[in-house]
Amino acid sequence: MTLEKTPPASTAPAGPSSPSASSLAWARRRGSVIRFWKEYRTHRAGLLGLAGLAFIALIALLAPLLVGGEVQSVTNAPGTALEKPSGEFPLGTDQFGRSLLGLLIWGARISLTVGLLAAALSVAIGTLVGVLAGHYGGWFATVVMRITDWFLVMPTLVLAIVLATVMSRSIWTVILAIGVTSWPTTARLVRAQTIAVESRPYIERARALGGGHGHIMTRHVLPNVMPLVLAQTTLGISNAILTEATLAFLGLGDPLIVSWGGMLQDAREAGAVSSGHWWYLAPPGIAIACVALTFTLCGRAIEAVLNPKLGVSR
Repeated sequence: MTLEKTPPASTAPAGPSSPSASSLAWARRRGSVIRFWKEYRTHRAGLLGLAGLAFIALIALLAPLLVGGEVQSVTNAPGTALEKPSGEFPLGTDQFGRSLLGLLIWGARISLTVGLLAAALSVAIGTLVGVLAGHYGGWFATVVMRITDWFLVMPTLVLAIVLATVMSRSIWTVILAIGVTSWPTTARLVRAQTIAVESRPYIERARALGGGHGHIMTRHVLPNVMPLVLAQTTLGISNAILTEATLAFLGLGDPLIVSWGGMLQDAREAGAVSSGHWWYLAPPGIAIACVALTFTLCGRAIEAVLNPKLGVSR
């Protein structure tokens, strides 16, 4: 009796390959961004702040084309000292005869750069400290948070002045002084959010499956605290710009660069307050207030979108 060989089963044509995990993750992120923007558009104040911020950023980027670097030159100033606003100089001139409009446009680059970098440094330090303290807990968290409380009760401006006085006068010194003295608020917020995240059941499952400290902090905790970090960054930028202006006004900024705070310092040294040269004081002061307002409006709108329980008005 012969046995017949069973022919091999025909292989069915392969269907379309299933999407990879990375493509699914990117699709979820795109969907989150789209939902975020749809919700953000409902906040009129947030849109106003975003439009103002985009306008100021565009002017800062185009400053070399609009006014050129020669606007900072003292020896080649086009006008005379302290001219009133006119057709040639819409905002008047400073004590050296330089156009205040050109200085205002050029100073936007420095003020925005200092605000962005200082806020990024501050939020990075606060996020790192908050995540570590919230994750490990115990005596480590106690020590770290006591240090945080010490920085929190000390006036930020005083600490920044001390650092800016001890170190060399440069833009990087100002950024460092602001960044290392304004992180405690972010650290406390991130620590509280980290503790809340780690109390969720999926964190326990991740630990049961062998997830280590680094895996849990980077893959589970950090993505959940990033919305809070983003909102805190936008709010921190306005504070950093105000602090930079204050340090420059006190004469602790870099004297070789033009910033809005430095313009106020020059106006004070020129006696603009007592002599009534209002056009020397008003433009940089108004510019600082406008930038701080735009970042605050954007930050409050972002907070309202990410946490609707805040009840921020639209």
